[in-house]
Amino acid sequence: MKNLNKVTIAFLLAGFIASTGCNKLDINIDPNNPLVEKANAESLIPSGVVSTAGRVGGDLSIVGGLWAQYWTQNNSSSQYISVDTYDVPNSSAFVNGPYQELYSGALADYQLAIEKAVAAKDWRYNLMATVMRAYTYQVLVDLFDKVPYTEALKVGTFLQPKFDDGYTIYKSLIQEIDAALAKDFMNTPHLATDTRIDLVFGDNGNASFEDQMENWERFANTLKLKMYLRMAYVKPAEAEAGITAMYDGDTEFLNINAGVSAYQNVPNKSNPLFEYNFRRLNTTDNLKASVTLVSWLEQNADPRAQVYFGADSPVPAINQGDFWNQSNHPEYFDAVVPVIAPTAPVWFITKAESCFMQAEFLERYYGGDNAESKYNDGVTAAFTNLGLASPTDLLAGPYKYPKNANLETKIEKIIVQKWASLFGSHALEAFFEQNRTGYPKISPVYSTEPGYQPGTLVYASRGVTGEGNFPRRLVYPDYEKSRNTNTPAEVPIYTKVWWGK
Repeated sequence: MKNLNKVTIAFLLAGFIASTGCNKLDINIDPNNPLVEKANAESLIPSGVVSTAGRVGGDLSIVGGLWAQYWTQNNSSSQYISVDTYDVPNSSAFVNGPYQELYSGALADYQLAIEKAVAAKDWRYNLMATVMRAYTYQVLVDLFDKVPYTEALKVGTFLQPKFDDGYTIYKSLIQEIDAALAKDFMNTPHLATDTRIDLVFGDNGNASFEDQMENWERFANTLKLKMYLRMAYVKPAEAEAGITAMYDGDTEFLNINAGVSAYQNVPNKSNPLFEYNFRRLNTTDNLKASVTLVSWLEQNADPRAQVYFGADSPVPAINQGDFWNQSNHPEYFDAVVPVIAPTAPVWFITKAESCFMQAEFLERYYGGDNAESKYNDGVTAAFTNLGLASPTDLLAGPYKYPKNANLETKIEKIIVQKWASLFGSHALEAFFEQNRTGYPKISPVYSTEPGYQPGTLVYASRGVTGEGNFPRRLVYPDYEKSRNTNTPAEVPIYTKVWWGK
């Protein structure tokens, strides 16, 4: 996806470059790879954002969607067999590509942008780059558990950077976000055209500077909230202290979606999941609807089934990991592909996700005060984000909040609805949340067996890790193992990361 990112970056930056006028061009310098001393925050931040979106919303969303059981491998192709069977080796493109791109692309851009912004005392760009750097590191930690951090991105100083543990990285990221929020980013001198570099909230240059920065502040707060909630089961006192300090201080969280939406239905300019899975492969049929998600949606007469899969009920689907078993299941030939539009956004955090996180901490730390309202807001936002009407009937029926139930029952209700809302280019987050909470629950029987409960995850029928050993992480890339002697000893893919329940 590296080439896709660079081409897309050039496309997305075109409006900004045009608005700044024309300077004398040095034909000996590649405009897509400018000299480091010529780089500035205005070019580095959007480059990094597109790099992050390209991986999180592209190949990693394929992994997340397979392991969250939104989709499964098609019965007549083989593109994602290794992922669907939990057999992802160190040499896999799903390991090497994201790891390399997120470090050498996204994180390198954010790090240099922060240095440039601090030197110029431009605290708006410092906040933007700090938040995106933290978001990207959080993804890497959640995928690999331990990654280079304190010694990373220091070319010429640490050729073999050490690996820091995830908990230490999380604490440092929160501190860095707090430091960026403490700066006077709202009063930084700015030009109206500068808004065009903001691919997350810039709205193609039409949003006001004040609105942009308020949204970045909310994004920063919501990212902190997510990291604290990741600690809920393993560092409960620290999670509670961090969250209550924010909430009691009247901290505001995201009330709109944060992500990249400037995609077009043009090669190299479209949604990265569409580009990766549909446009660039020799068949568009590699991913098919999974019975796991479809069964839950149809049990609840949820109209998202038609939006996600473009088919009327019953949606033809394949039991997770049961590809090539068409002799027993001829209906697999009718299974449908997930609907991913070429112009679909890549969300980092959605309004619905923000509401579900707020509902969860209100239950955990505030006795459930206003939790039902936030849950209802989250379900409603998930529907309206897809162009669907508010799900009033569902909220009065199967999706009704169980306010008189015990805490874990209410947490399960919140997380399952979050799982149902993260379909598409945001699928990686659903995989993380299932690892954190255990929801949706794991089924004791396969989805073809009597007693299967719709929406519960099943062990892929062709899994290679042993029954019940679900993937919880990625292994380290082969090139990292061969070049960096500090790379931790390899553990099985089903070993939980530091915050795993």
